[in-house]
Amino acid sequence: MVDHVLIDTINLNARDFAVRWKDKIRRSPQLKNYNALSDDQLIEADIPFYPLLARTLDRGLDRRLVGEFFVKLGKERMAESFPVSELIYAVNLAQQVVIEYLMTDFVLDSTVRMYQAMGIVTKVSEFFLLGCFYLTKGFLEATYTTMSRNDAVSEELLKKYFKDDFFFKKD
Repeated sequence: MVDHVLIDTINLNARDFAVRWKDKIRRSPQLKNYNALSDDQLIEADIPFYPLLARTLDRGLDRRLVGEFFVKLGKERMAESFPVSELIYAVNLAQQVVIEYLMTDFVLDSTVRMYQAMGIVTKVSEFFLLGCFYLTKGFLEATYTTMSRNDAVSEELLKKYFKDDFFFKKD
């Protein structure tokens, strides 16, 4: 069971986490598209991660909810011409922010609390890894759709290079 103080902290401090993330972005020169955004744009873009993470830690991993959030994000960033590599790296930086918080600011005053934090780090990692999976699906789905509609790329050629089962497909 995850400590509800931690869940409340993640929810209440989403903006602080987003500021920490923005600072990491600013120290990452390879994130050209993200660094072209203003500080306020970066912070606002990152804030929604943390309530979703807190909900996941509190109620368990809801693949549909996480999938919808990250697929939408992947589609939006593709439409904004972000490279998928920047998206994944930026998500990784958000994960680092949370893990650094757990390891430094989250009070580890007992062995039990330390083991609890280790379990939470695992859940945080699962959340962000699944997020990257769906982010990539959304990005590729948007690329596929754009190429099909706007660039008049043949279905045969698209199927040759897009072998993925996109999020929009029903099982």
